[in-house]
Amino acid sequence: MPCAALDAAAAPAPDAAQAPFPLSRALLEAVLADRTSDRFVCRLIWPRLGYRPDAEDLHWQAGPDTPPAWAEAFPQAPELIAERPASVRLTRSIPPEHKQLLKQQLGFAGYRIGGLYPRRTRRATAVNWLLAHLAERGESLSEEGPLPPLLDPPSDPVAGHPGDPPVG
Repeated sequence: MPCAALDAAAAPAPDAAQAPFPLSRALLEAVLADRTSDRFVCRLIWPRLGYRPDAEDLHWQAGPDTPPAWAEAFPQAPELIAERPASVRLTRSIPPEHKQLLKQQLGFAGYRIGGLYPRRTRRATAVNWLLAHLAERGESLSEEGPLPPLLDPPSDPVAGHPGDPPVG
């Protein structure tokens, strides 16, 4: 589990009463450029899947708005970047008509062969899921919006940022 101090530094902690962190082109491009922690990427998705943080904001549990298939498979919010089964479920939950939004809306052509790592491809999946989430709700993507403190890309893209859980 990531260190709480690193987690807090990487992302403002949303509380159950707050709306999810606002999405913008600048934010999603920062995710693709590996400028945020893996936990922050999860925090972009968890509330949109209906997961809710506990009082200490350490663990997120399925809530009444969590789709039943997610709540059954993952009663506690999964580490979407680190855990392959969660990443696969996220990929499969993107409706076919939204599978190309990453290319269409962000012009993302993919990572270079030397930069293909599971963490990065799972980040691309996460961004595509977020774009599909907006599209399903008829919401548009803002160009600019709030950003967390941005991190330098990790020196070891396989290991990720300090505090990121190991990718399985």
